Amino acid sequence: MTGIGNASGSPAPRKRADARRNEKTLLEAAAAAFVASGVDAPVRDIAAKAGVGVGTIYRHFPTRADLVASVYRHQVEACAEAGPDLLASSPSPHIALTRWVDLFVDFLVTKHGLAEALRSDDPTFSTLHTYFIDRLVPVCADLLHAAADAGEIRSDIGALELMAGVGNLCIGASNPRYDARRLVELLLAGLRLP
Repeated sequence: MTGIGNASGSPAPRKRADARRNEKTLLEAAAAAFVASGVDAPVRDIAAKAGVGVGTIYRHFPTRADLVASVYRHQVEACAEAGPDLLASSPSPHIALTRWVDLFVDFLVTKHGLAEALRSDDPTFSTLHTYFIDRLVPVCADLLHAAADAGEIRSDIGALELMAGVGNLCIGASNPRYDARRLVELLLAGLRLP
């Protein structure tokens, strides 16, 4: 995995394998903390969850905005990289699409924990939506095309359209009485050919 990049969208210099592992562990710990406590979760809690010192976090992410943006990019990359892997390893393209949408839902639920920070005027966040679209729409499109070419789903839905539909269904996911996954399942079932 290459560096996750910086706020300007340019790639970061290649890091040593142990530094990349530390960074990945930090990003996963931060994502979990953001979901549980919001983006203002104490850095010391994130460091403890990651098994590192607070200084290690600041060495990788000098500001909270850098950490939030990096968590977002890390999650986008994980979702993007999963698409081709699922297509290669799943019994059918439809199953690959369904599994990828499930990962996308996980990302969206986590993203809602970042939403307040991402809506701020901090310039660190200005390129994130474009990054999200540029990385994930082609992956979703490949999965949709594969499933349609296999005769498993309708061919008249676009990737951005599906992703927007899934995203809208996930908006209420923080309400324990609202089952976004069930509604996403119904959406995907509507794509199936008889």
